[in-house]
Amino acid sequence: MRYFNAPARPPVDPWEPSVFPRANEVALRQQSVVTTGDMPSRTAYDAFTMSDIPTLRTDLAAAFRWAARLGMHESIANHFSVATNASGSQFLLNPVGSHFSRIRASDLLLLDANDPTTYGGENAPDPTAWHLHAALHSALPQARCILHTHMHNATVLCCLKDFEFLMLDQNACRFYGRIAYDRGYAGMALDADEGARVAALMGAGKSVLFMGNHGVIVVGPTVAQAFDELYYLEKACALQVSALATGRELALIPEAVARTACGQWNDYPTRFSELHFNALKTILNQQEPDYQA
Repeated sequence: MRYFNAPARPPVDPWEPSVFPRANEVALRQQSVVTTGDMPSRTAYDAFTMSDIPTLRTDLAAAFRWAARLGMHESIANHFSVATNASGSQFLLNPVGSHFSRIRASDLLLLDANDPTTYGGENAPDPTAWHLHAALHSALPQARCILHTHMHNATVLCCLKDFEFLMLDQNACRFYGRIAYDRGYAGMALDADEGARVAALMGAGKSVLFMGNHGVIVVGPTVAQAFDELYYLEKACALQVSALATGRELALIPEAVARTACGQWNDYPTRFSELHFNALKTILNQQEPDYQA
């Protein structure tokens, strides 16, 4: 099998400015669209993803640690990945059997979807992760980073018959027009064709897939932006679960207002996702610096 692990790196000073490289800002200068509207082409982020794999490792490890802290993980299941080349054929993925709260940058597998020996052998990736992530990275330009979880509130909504995400609060409006649905749960993704089927459901312009009776997939052009989407999606879902539980009539936001608010999220005049993610890494640098190892 062909896979690669980065060598362990020496401890990093939590307050060293280089801990927070500005690679994501390069991506933002190259592409004005953040996560909504017209999705960026995969070439917009080539300079970042191809030249700074150590940064991608660190960022993805931080996403795992925070997913665990926020209760978005499930046992040793679920999987996050980030593409490392222009085509999306090579990507980092969590190894089988690793708890999100313990994953380090050097633990992540660097896999090649074009190498027939990758999916096989003692250290093969989780089969459901392989079938989904390999296909999505290759098929969807917007899927530079892919986060799949069974986080509680989003999964609750995935289990409601014919449910569609409600424009119920400001956070929900962030996802206006960007959610796809897979209502045909047929078991685990152990079929090689499953990834292509899921990719076709998402298509262009979608960053979230509600998977019926299962969970969600969130994609983004960087780890920071994908994790920010995941965070706000679960916040919005939690509010919707609570509001639905009251049994009272919901005060839905009109479509035109939701569309406007979505555009405002997209055009917000700060690097919101990057600032959020850097703040989360600052906390990890103080409390769990081993995630960078």
